Amino acid sequence: MPFDFDSATRRKLGHRVIDLIDRYFSSLPNRAVQLPVERRTYGVLEGQLPEAGEDAGQVIDEMFSQMVDEGFHVPAANYFGLMNPTPTYMGVLAEAVVAALNPQLATLARSQLASKIEIETIRWIGERVGWPGEFRGTFTSGGNEANFSGMALALASKFPQTVEDGMASIGARPVAYASAESHHSLDKSAGLLGIGRKALRRIALNEHAQMDPGSLAQALGRDLAEGRKPFCVIATAGTTNSGAVDDLNAIAAICQRHDLWLHVDGAYGASAIFSDVHRKLVAGIEKADSLTIDPHKWLAVPFAAGVILTSHPEALQQAFSVAAPYMPKAGGAKLPDNARVSTQWTRRMNSLKLWLTLRVHGRQAYEELIDRHLHLSRAFADWVRSSEDFEIAIPSSLPIVTFRLKGIGGKQQAEAHSRLVEEVTRDGQRWISDTVVNGESVLRMMVISYLTEERHLQELQNALVAAALAVKEETRAR
Repeated sequence: MPFDFDSATRRKLGHRVIDLIDRYFSSLPNRAVQLPVERRTYGVLEGQLPEAGEDAGQVIDEMFSQMVDEGFHVPAANYFGLMNPTPTYMGVLAEAVVAALNPQLATLARSQLASKIEIETIRWIGERVGWPGEFRGTFTSGGNEANFSGMALALASKFPQTVEDGMASIGARPVAYASAESHHSLDKSAGLLGIGRKALRRIALNEHAQMDPGSLAQALGRDLAEGRKPFCVIATAGTTNSGAVDDLNAIAAICQRHDLWLHVDGAYGASAIFSDVHRKLVAGIEKADSLTIDPHKWLAVPFAAGVILTSHPEALQQAFSVAAPYMPKAGGAKLPDNARVSTQWTRRMNSLKLWLTLRVHGRQAYEELIDRHLHLSRAFADWVRSSEDFEIAIPSSLPIVTFRLKGIGGKQQAEAHSRLVEEVTRDGQRWISDTVVNGESVLRMMVISYLTEERHLQELQNALVAAALAVKEETRAR
């Protein structure tokens, strides 16, 4: 079967996909997140490699039906899990356009308009950060790559010789610092950069699950006294476990005192910069030397979309620029080719989904989204505080609520929380999780979908009360 369908076939198949997506989006306010527990399977598919093609319409119908009927639906309004949103519909359409046009973002010469759109989107984000001078950045595959890039920028800025001569040229062990709750991507980055995972110091937390500035200062003092070379602190604006936002102003002051690069992992929480009202949630973010932000989290665009920005534009080329004879040059271009400011060479246009969403809905739509999510999560937290069964574990300023069962402690608490999550998610209708924050087991829910309403929270509360009763009876019976 040839790849080049005729126009009539393309239109027929395209309309079919759009109709299927439309029906799916219409179902999301009431759709179960996953199958009931007794129907879930995790085995492998055993189909044979097709030698000849099948009817395209039938294959699309079968594929979509299976993906919907047997899938895990992160976009559902009842998903209270990790930082995975319901994508904007404009974002979905943008992905289709990008797939069709397939722009190559490596060089300006080969992607004039696509590069301009990405640069404009970066400018819109950077302007909201509030840096007083120049800034630059690039889209990434997600927060993992963005955090890696931020640490690479710090390393290249503080030890420029390492780009060519490696870690041995430093003459002592470089070390970086992050909280005990910061993202695991930082450990990966430390290993991949060659400083070693043990060179990432995990700093103790305060009672709000934030990096403790006093403990950071002490760790810095020890490393300096023992001849190591601190170069970077990674603060977090919205931890995955609890939504904690580190005291960015206090950490920035320590970095300034010791001439350290400050990278802020704001993959989730940095999106608060899009709200004039709630920007204070990430106060001090403009003091960062580099910043991670993931539009595929709180800005509700489809996977994958991360961003790395820096207020030191020259550091991007210092860390990533490599010359190659096959890279076409754009005559008169003042901006660098993306391949010279990024870890990637060939990559898709991840900016269009955010650019198009902003063009159609505007920044104020994000301000309203952020405000509503905060309102809903705070209402849920108030319910927890008034509950006979639950209590707040770690207060959060972002739309993540960590809570725990009352009257059950120690090892039994972790087991009880795991059983409660099993009960709440057994029918597949909704999804929450349990995790560990600062060494203690907690239950975790967050409001992340723009479709979530008060009725969804009420249904979750009812499910939690019923599950708590069952788990407590089970625990007492042991």
